[in-house]
Amino acid sequence: MKNKIKNISIIIPVLNEEENIENLLDEIKTNLYNKIGYEVVVVDDGSTDGTIKKIKKKLKNHSCLKLVAHKKNYGQSLSLRTGIINSKYDYIVTLDGDGQNDPSNILDLISYYKNNIPFFLVIGNRKKRNDTFARRVASRGAFFIRRLLLNDNVPDTGCALKLFKKQEFLYLPFFNHLHRFLPFLFLTMGGKIISINVNHRIRKSGVSKYSNLQRALVGIYDLFGVIWLRKRTQSSIVIKEICESTKNKRGKYGN
Repeated sequence: MKNKIKNISIIIPVLNEEENIENLLDEIKTNLYNKIGYEVVVVDDGSTDGTIKKIKKKLKNHSCLKLVAHKKNYGQSLSLRTGIINSKYDYIVTLDGDGQNDPSNILDLISYYKNNIPFFLVIGNRKKRNDTFARRVASRGAFFIRRLLLNDNVPDTGCALKLFKKQEFLYLPFFNHLHRFLPFLFLTMGGKIISINVNHRIRKSGVSKYSNLQRALVGIYDLFGVIWLRKRTQSSIVIKEICESTKNKRGKYGN
């Protein structure tokens, strides 16, 4: 690979995905083993089924797997942040826990990443979506509204498959539903976005945790919030110089 990424942390937020999580973890292992160093951080966001039990079962034969369990349901954005804070590598890959994202596309994200560009984000584009007709219509409507108001021109901002630097994510102002606006926020920070086509598979089990109406109401409310945030954000901070006491470097002060 042309880039210098040697290790990645894969963050998977889950909520009641007991029928999907085991197969997804096995797929990740099959697609990445001996190809790149990685860890998988699964954040359980207050599941009430057997999801945690299934993940703990996988801990026995997945040495690079970590489980972080929320005491209650906090939402996807907070789950992502929890996972990223508890990750150990500098590069983060995110994907959903329902199995619709294809783990084989992780290596595709990595192949397009350029680590010499600040706030660089590679995001998947589910060109052929395996969702219900109502879900696809709602997504297209949301896309046109976002494009009109935010002008980010990313064809699929809702795709969970993303790759970015850990420190750059943690530098962003955090708010609930942040995950829906990562491309916009990276662009606000002066970054660059690359969108690549990825597979999108049929959900084999379970249901989506949000209705189209819920997504629409939350999305409209948040749109105005991020527009305000863009106006209040200083995106280009250039440091001219950093000076430090030579005594401090030798460890005589502040240890």
